[in-house]
Amino acid sequence: MIELKTFGNHSEISHPRRVRKYVLIWCNKGGLTIVVDEKELQLSQYDVLTITSGQIHYIKEWKDADGFILEFTLDFFCKTDNDIELIFQNGLFCHFDMNEVITIPNHAGIQWNLLQIQQELEAQPFQYLITIHSRIELILVEINRAKIEHGDEIWKPDALFLKFLELVRSNFKHNYSLSEIARMLGTTEARLNEQSKLHTGRTAQNVIYGLIASEAKRLLTYQNLTVKEVAYELGFNDPFYFSNFFKKYANVSPKLYQQQFSI
Repeated sequence: MIELKTFGNHSEISHPRRVRKYVLIWCNKGGLTIVVDEKELQLSQYDVLTITSGQIHYIKEWKDADGFILEFTLDFFCKTDNDIELIFQNGLFCHFDMNEVITIPNHAGIQWNLLQIQQELEAQPFQYLITIHSRIELILVEINRAKIEHGDEIWKPDALFLKFLELVRSNFKHNYSLSEIARMLGTTEARLNEQSKLHTGRTAQNVIYGLIASEAKRLLTYQNLTVKEVAYELGFNDPFYFSNFFKKYANVSPKLYQQQFSI
């Protein structure tokens, strides 16, 4: 549900891994190199990085680094639509592989709240999960403020669109149609298309295709699967059709992509 560890006692992150939690990495001292999916990122003192649930990531290099790794599930944090919108505001936990390193001017506030979360988790006083939820809110607000100070535009996503993304990402194998997804969310295809075009400039179906292509790259790179097995994991009954689909989005066949990037 929620976990907080220091760099020193989180050695498993030195190897490629994926967790169904939202991950926040805070560097309080030194520096480190982190790989998220296909992107290599450098964190220095007072930098923060957010990683979306399901993204494969690992720390490639340590440079006398000290800090925290905070992980929490969507169910823990997102009690209301406002929570859902906050966690994704300004692309903090972006579904579209747009991870970025954010420097925090008010670094003392981030460090203080992470230390308080650590104490709450260790002591587990009455209603400690409520206070931890509030402290995560404060951390996310501080990161949002830092982005605005850097000149970023404010992006406030709609909760329905975020629920749509989560549903797609959690059910690749089922290969749900857009009409089925709309029904499961209690909305219409037209509404999902409206939200998708508003937030991405693409139709809902094309958003789905983009998410599938990103997941295919993860499976081809980090999992010991054949192209045929990857196709089935993503709901394709025909591996040949999957190969054509992948080539359209990656400009290379899945087999060649796997040869070039697999770890």
